Order: sequence, then structure tokens, then C-alpha cells
Amino acid sequence: MKPQAICALAVLVLTAVFVQPAFAADYPERNVTVVVPFPPGGASDVTARLTGNKLSERIGKSVIIENRAGANGSIGAAGVKSVAPDGYTLLIGSIGVYAINPVLYKNLKYDPLKDFDLLSLLVRTPNVLVANPNFPVNTAADLIAHLKKNPNLVTFASSGIGSSDHLTAALFWQKTGTTGVHVPYKGGGPAINDLIGGHANVSFQNLGAVAQHIRAGKLKALAVTGDKRAAALPDVPTAIEAGIADLVVYSWQAAAAPKGLPADVRAKLESEIAAAVNSPDVKKQFNDIGFDVVASNGTQFAEFLVGETQRWKKVVETGNITAE
Repeated sequence: MKPQAICALAVLVLTAVFVQPAFAADYPERNVTVVVPFPPGGASDVTARLTGNKLSERIGKSVIIENRAGANGSIGAAGVKSVAPDGYTLLIGSIGVYAINPVLYKNLKYDPLKDFDLLSLLVRTPNVLVANPNFPVNTAADLIAHLKKNPNLVTFASSGIGSSDHLTAALFWQKTGTTGVHVPYKGGGPAINDLIGGHANVSFQNLGAVAQHIRAGKLKALAVTGDKRAAALPDVPTAIEAGIADLVVYSWQAAAAPKGLPADVRAKLESEIAAAVNSPDVKKQFNDIGFDVVASNGTQFAEFLVGETQRWKKVVETGNITAE
């Protein structure tokens, strides 16, 4: 081979070796879209906007929040699965999107563990049992007694079939031997609005999404589902304190991307997202509305997700819950 040809071949080899890392090192070169698979106003939306604002500051590009609601987040999640794994489209969604839909929907068009690069378990919050202020109960014990006297009459609003608020209600019924009428909405925002408006009676909503409404007197809190009282609502007892055994539930929000991110892009996203939610100002905003920052890495999130999926599979099977 002639020396000129050898030199040309060497240039091609070196180009092949170094182009991809150079691309990843330059990430991001344009704006990033974060898909929230629910309407504005719910816990996923709040999480995405707080995280996205700080992430934008850190990476020097705009982070655009896009709400794509439907089917407990499965429509938006399936859409993200199908886009290029280049780091410019991310998903921030709830426990329902990642851990409940896979055991609820028989023909789900995505598999969280196989179709996504899991980036971080961002935040968690207990659910809080809330009621419209005019509904005639003031404690969890009052509600249980009312349900037993009025089976299948009290309406429980939720952000959708298979959402954490729906399945927390199902678990509540299983633990207390009661029943209620499940009223699913297309997201936490609409469910909360109807609850405030008196079109539904009670709900297990993410504390982070309703704390401000409780403080404003628009909703009354009966119990929280954490293993201890919430700092945001120190006067509200836990479900266990209220006499409901084993009703400990944390809803959570997490970030992912389409499967196949370049390794350097994935590492940068994990690092920058964790730094964003852990930044003092963002962390305080999350804490003020009842969220605890977790900021795990992708490996930790995957391990956690396996256990969560198994737990909610049991609740779905026991309650004979279907997506129809």
C-alpha cells in the first residue's frame, strides 16, 4: 500500500474513533424537549418544570416542557420510546407510567426496563387523603365509618386508571374492607380541580400537588401515606396513626430517555439532572410543596423499579383492576 493510502486510511480510522465522543462531549447543541405524559397542573408537570428550569440553566439550552396526556401516561411514554435516542427528547413521568402501567395494560406499547435508558428517580412524596371541604368527614376514621354506612356511594377522584392515587384508593379499600366509586380523570390537575369544585368527594393525591390547596383551605387533609408525618403538613396524621395498617405509599417521579443513548450523553444527563434537583433553590421548592429529593442514578432507579412493579402487581391482581 502506498504511503498516501496508508495516511488516508489512518485519518479515516481516527475519525471513526473520535467523532462519536466529540459529538457526545458537545451535547447539547440545541434545545431539549421533556415530555410530560399528563396534563398541566399535576405532580409530573410540577416536577418537570422545576427540574427543567434548573437543567436549562446548567446546560445552557432551553428545556421545553411538552404535555402529551392520555391512558395514564402510556400515550406520551410510547411516543418518547419511538424517537431517536440522542438525548434531545426525555420523559418525566410518575409511578403509574413506569411501575403500574406494565401490570395493568395487557397491550402496553412500551416496556420501561427494555425501551428506556432510566436516568434518575427524581423525587418522591407521600399521597395525602384529601376531601372537599364540604364533605362531612374530618378524619380517616370518619371516612371509613361513612364508607361502611354508604357503600359504593362516595366518589374517589384520581388522575387516571392505574395512577398511584387510584391504586392507593384500591389498597385503602382492601385494608379497610370498604368500597367507593372510582372516578378517573386525564391527569392530576383536572382531578384536583373537580375535587375543589365539589364534583368529587375525596382523593388520594400526591402531597406535592395539593399542599398549597390544603394550606389555602380549598381541600382538607385526612391522612398522609408516608411512614412518618410530612414536614409540609405536620398536623396531619399518617394513615398508620389513623389506624390503617400497612398503608404506606410514596408516589414518585422519574426521568428517562429512549433506549440507546450514547454513553457520554447518558452520563452527562444523569449528572446534570441530579445536580439540578439537588441544587439548594430547587430542593427548597420541592420540599416546600411536600416532595423529598431522591436524585438516584439510572442503575439505582432500575433496581428500585423492579420492586415497585412487583408490589403494585399484587394490588392490581387482588383488586381485579383492569384498564377498561
